[in-house]
Amino acid sequence: MTERNRIEELITDLKSGTLDVRRAATAKLGTSGKEAVEPLIAVMQTGDNDLRWYAANALVLIGSPAIEPLLTAMRGTDEIDLRRYAAAALAEIGEPAIEPLIDIITRAERDLMPFAMMALCRIGEPAVEPLLRLMESPDPDTQERAALILWRMGEPGVGPLAGALKVNDR
Repeated sequence: MTERNRIEELITDLKSGTLDVRRAATAKLGTSGKEAVEPLIAVMQTGDNDLRWYAANALVLIGSPAIEPLLTAMRGTDEIDLRRYAAAALAEIGEPAIEPLIDIITRAERDLMPFAMMALCRIGEPAVEPLLRLMESPDPDTQERAALILWRMGEPGVGPLAGALKVNDR
């Protein structure tokens, strides 16, 4: 059996298996690496939210190779649920997803900014330093977006935000 066939069988299990079968398929797909990314993205694009949840979890296990395909999928649809699940996966991938999410904020991609903001808030402390760099942008709108994210982040972001605002007041 080829790897591609194995992935297709696991996707079938993800779509129609029992709870235990779906969980096992998620774990196995998560260890399948880059080759499983596009089939999992396809599941997210055509599946219901339960399937999106399993696919997103498998993509989290795959990690960095899933970041750009997730962002591409988010850019290619207006479907809020897909974007929400993709953003949640990016948040769980964590640090490797920070710079691509920061890029969305910097470029002011209006349709994706709320999802990028949510993901950065969930990532928390590792996103603080890149957001503080955005506070130094010459663009006041970018500064405002960065400040809002730090504020919404809560404890990890509020202290550094207050410090950055004091420095800017001087």
